[in-house]
Amino acid sequence: MTSNPIRLSFHGAAKTVTGSCMEFTHGSRRVLVDCGMFQGSRTLERLNLEPFAFDPRKVDAVIVTHAHIDHSGLLPKLAAQGYSGPVWCTPPTRDLLEHMLADAGRLQEGEAERHNRRRDRAGEEPFEPLYTAEDARTAFELCRIVDLGGTFEPAPGFRARLWNAGHILGSASVELEAGGVSVLCSGDLGPDNKAFQRDPEGRSGYDHVICESTYGDRQREQVTITERRLLLQAEVEAALLRGGNLVIPVFALERTQELLLDLGHLLSSGAIPDVPVFIDSPLAIRTTGVFARYAVDLEDTAASNVFSHPSFHYVTDVAGSVALNAMSGAIIMAASGMCEGGRIRHHLLHNLHRRDSTVLFVGFQAQGSLGRVIMEGAERVRISGEDVRVRAQIRAIQSYSAHADQGELLDWIADRMPIAGSLFLDHGEADAQETMRRELQRRHPDLEVRIPEIGEEYILPPGEPAMRSATGRVDLDAALGRDWQNDYAAFATSLKQNLARLENDREREKALAQMQQVLDSYAAHRERRARRSRQH
Repeated sequence: MTSNPIRLSFHGAAKTVTGSCMEFTHGSRRVLVDCGMFQGSRTLERLNLEPFAFDPRKVDAVIVTHAHIDHSGLLPKLAAQGYSGPVWCTPPTRDLLEHMLADAGRLQEGEAERHNRRRDRAGEEPFEPLYTAEDARTAFELCRIVDLGGTFEPAPGFRARLWNAGHILGSASVELEAGGVSVLCSGDLGPDNKAFQRDPEGRSGYDHVICESTYGDRQREQVTITERRLLLQAEVEAALLRGGNLVIPVFALERTQELLLDLGHLLSSGAIPDVPVFIDSPLAIRTTGVFARYAVDLEDTAASNVFSHPSFHYVTDVAGSVALNAMSGAIIMAASGMCEGGRIRHHLLHNLHRRDSTVLFVGFQAQGSLGRVIMEGAERVRISGEDVRVRAQIRAIQSYSAHADQGELLDWIADRMPIAGSLFLDHGEADAQETMRRELQRRHPDLEVRIPEIGEEYILPPGEPAMRSATGRVDLDAALGRDWQNDYAAFATSLKQNLARLENDREREKALAQMQQVLDSYAAHRERRARRSRQH
């Protein structure tokens, strides 16, 4: 083993699909691959408030695989805490980060302001934003561009190269070499037949590979873009037949643009009626502008601006968004894609209770997210403090995923072989990772496959399996998945209805008193346990 090996630490996206951040150390030099935000349940998102597990001032460089917030969203926090080195990325990623980070900064400031306005926080210390729009601007100004295929030195002793990952505009896999050890970080990988993007690329023969596993437990039916458009056409026709709106939660980056590509084709060909399509997301509108600038280089656009169809209406101001409340028979696309924030919650509030409306999911819904709760059949949900009964039709199209499925991930890994050391599976939920691990062991019985945890550290020797040098954080088990707040929301939204089913007010008062007794008993038990602990 080399006397100065690479060390790898996982700071996110381990047994969960968000918060991507890996730290590679060689000697005194440190390089981060991604610095993403945790998204999903409230418990998971609280991890964004924790201190970094490293000193930002001692990081030499950051390489960003792509502009999605779960891979880039903590760059402003990093900059605010003293990081001043380069942030390496492709030219399209840099152009997208200008808008993605600025929007994230505004959201953080707005979220802090809303917390501080709440009456139940009266007299408490002011809630500080995770970072500000100015921090986001500072982080963006650190960006340095490098083209796909070009080699560069992110920090002394490291050599790097970016490969097309086929996921979204500008996305890349990151190849690193240091101390005689070669490593490849997949980033997020795109599927076959991905609109706009070429298939993922890369060489073979690495010491160690880190591969995402978002869809490691499922095989999607392989569909062409033409077949996908037929699926969308059927959903649009069915929604319009019901008479209400078709509400589509979208990710502002890539999913919005893919849908516009397909809707524009369906409208122009007469496959669907000339229905108005409202894009109600300022961020989606700005990122669509970036796509338009790169249209000549994208696949499936015929080198034209496919985002300027006359039926497309881009809604920028709040008044225009509110005006959509009175609409019926329209297609409304709004962010965020997992329904955790943004204008989509406003449209769900006004459409979920309508039997004539349809909500169409076209993207991954993380555990703990509102979108996941709705998709799993919740009868009631809580949105912005209001209980909403779900009467709308809930539909989903899986073929818009920007992630490779199990078969495509296995093919990508096979193309990287031989892998002399270890294969790590990250960026996936535990069940998906374990399913993929078993399939990999069946196909490649000599390959060492590891499923890391947040906080784990490994020594990466050349040509040999990785050696774990620090264990992960056992305290995060409760955060990685559905948390108590999801159960609370489900309980609270059905409580009034359940109480109304009881025979009379006396029975209702009795039920409430019993529930209070249960809570009081838990509090008393906790106090007794704490008192015994102090005595010992």
